[in-house]
Amino acid sequence: MSYTIDIGAAPANAECAQLGQTPDFERVNRFEIDAYRIAIIAIHGLPPEGCRFTSKPNQHDFGTYRTLVLQIDNENDTAVSAYAEAVEDGLDNWHDAGMAPPIDYDGVVARIPRPQLDEVVIGALLTTRPAADGRFAIPHFETLHNNLAAAFPECAESAQARLSRLVDNPGEAHS
Repeated sequence: MSYTIDIGAAPANAECAQLGQTPDFERVNRFEIDAYRIAIIAIHGLPPEGCRFTSKPNQHDFGTYRTLVLQIDNENDTAVSAYAEAVEDGLDNWHDAGMAPPIDYDGVVARIPRPQLDEVVIGALLTTRPAADGRFAIPHFETLHNNLAAAFPECAESAQARLSRLVDNPGEAHS
C-alpha cells in the first residue's frame, strides 16, 4: 500500500513563507520545498528505491500551500522503512544540513539570494568541503558533503571547478 509522510515546508525552527502574507507565496513556497528536499538529502542521502520525495498541495482558507512529503511505495522494504523513520521528523534548522537559509525574510518580504537550486547545492558543497589535506572542519560535514556530491554530481563538479579557479587566481574571490 502506498502512503505519504508529510515532512513540512521548511525546517521546524526556520522562518518560512506564510500563506496570505508572503508576496509571491506560491513561488517562494515551491522554492523553499525544493531547498528543504536538498537539505534532507544532505543529511540522509537519496531515498532508496521504493520511496521518493514529492510536494503535496494542502488547502487552507487563504489558499493552497505545499509541503514536502516522502511517498512510500514499498513499505515492506527494510531500507525504505529505515529511511522513512530517519526523515519523518524533518530538520530543526537549515545549518543542520550545512546550508544557509535559502530565503531571506524581511518582515513578510521574501528575497531569494541564490534563485537557482544548483547554487543552493553548490553553496552547501563549498561550505562542507574538506580542507586541502582531505580532512573536514567538522566531522559531520563529511556525510553532508558526500551525500550532496552523490546526489548532485554536476553541482559537485561545478563546486570543484570554482575552488580550482580560486586556488589558481586567489584575487578572483575579491573582484
